[in-house]
This record gives sequence, C-alpha cells and structure tokens, in this order.
Amino acid sequence: MLILQSNINELKAECVRNGLTLENLATKIGVNPATLHRKLSGETEFRRNELQIIKIILNLNDEKFLSIFFSQ
Repeated sequence: MLILQSNINELKAECVRNGLTLENLATKIGVNPATLHRKLSGETEFRRNELQIIKIILNLNDEKFLSIFFSQ
C-alpha cells in the first residue's frame, strides 16, 4: 500500500493535533521510526494491528482513517 504524499501530510497533521511526532507514533505502534518511514513510503506494508492502533491513538473516525490510508 503506497500512501500519497498528501495523505502523509494529513497523517502528520493528525499527529500534531494529538501532540505527537511521527517518531512518537512509531514508538506507540511498536516499530522504530525508520520502519514507519518505510511503511509510509510503501517499501513495506502496514500490519492490520498497526493500522488499528494508529486509528485509536489519533482518534480517527472511519472517514478520516480511510481517506489517509486507503484513498488515492
């Protein structure tokens, strides 16, 4: 799954709204920041549980979650 740059920016904005950096988010989902970067760039896939944790941590509703991770 490749996440578009605009979607990455939206994910970053959601992190800021929740007082987190991408590095903090990586720690909270149990990966190191380099791994999160690879996932965001499409080099590796997100696991289902990682996506579920991100949705919970960032308090994303279904529409926002889908627009970040599954829209192109």
